[in-house]
Amino acid sequence: MAANNKKNRISFLNSHVISVVSISLLLFLLGLILIMGFLGNELSRYVKENITVSVVLNEDLSDAKIRKMRDDLERQPYVKSTEYISKEQASIEMQRALGENPETFLGFNPFHASIEVKLNSEYTHPDSLPLIEKRILLQASVSDIQYRRDMMQMVNQNIRRIGAVLLILLVVLVVISFVLINNTVRLLIYSKRFLIYTMRLVGATSGFIRLPFVKYNIITGFIAGVLAIIMLIGSLYYVRKEFISIDDVLNSNTMLLIYAIVLVAGILLSVVAAFFAVNKYLRMARGKLYYI
Repeated sequence: MAANNKKNRISFLNSHVISVVSISLLLFLLGLILIMGFLGNELSRYVKENITVSVVLNEDLSDAKIRKMRDDLERQPYVKSTEYISKEQASIEMQRALGENPETFLGFNPFHASIEVKLNSEYTHPDSLPLIEKRILLQASVSDIQYRRDMMQMVNQNIRRIGAVLLILLVVLVVISFVLINNTVRLLIYSKRFLIYTMRLVGATSGFIRLPFVKYNIITGFIAGVLAIIMLIGSLYYVRKEFISIDDVLNSNTMLLIYAIVLVAGILLSVVAAFFAVNKYLRMARGKLYYI
């Protein structure tokens, strides 16, 4: 009898370990998808905010008017930063790019002074840019606006595609996680199906029967979540050490949010799976318990 009990305890412990490891691996994958999502979002913001819009100024503007124009732009909610480029500076930059001074064969400086504007990412949408362009062109000091419309459009299209792919991956992974966690939890509760039936016979309420299983799976989900977080921390440490530093993109607040989501997801998925698994056996007749 003692040998039998010991064997049952070992079998239960092995099942518990397998359950925790399985759930933690799924949560680890969920965490990786979330990290990729945050990285993609930050990368898209970085790319959008580093595409320059050149506000070409009229000839012979006074320094006071240029300063006023720049100050007016910097006060706008859609502007992240500005930089003034004089005619001479524009000529020098072109000389560096071409390897010769364009003034030598043209006989004059063909460039205009401009204010290089970097926009906040939320205002780089194709619907917003024409409105911003129209508003800036109303200024008397502005002669033209130049920016890579095709690049802006391409960036927005690619970001939408990447976002859609990541969202689909996240939804698919959550569904797969729930199905696998549900099956894992059901296997653990399967061995207790006759106990559930006996408790029901003596008049125990459904809530009373569920409670120990729910508590058990809260602990299981918590442990699996902690293991997944440890694996995520280890993976990020390896990436930082061997490849690149991602601290600027994934700051401590972002990582804490991801860890919290992973932990809550582990507990929530385990509890929901336990709830449905116990309900299955609560509704099952005694005869069927022998054939499942």
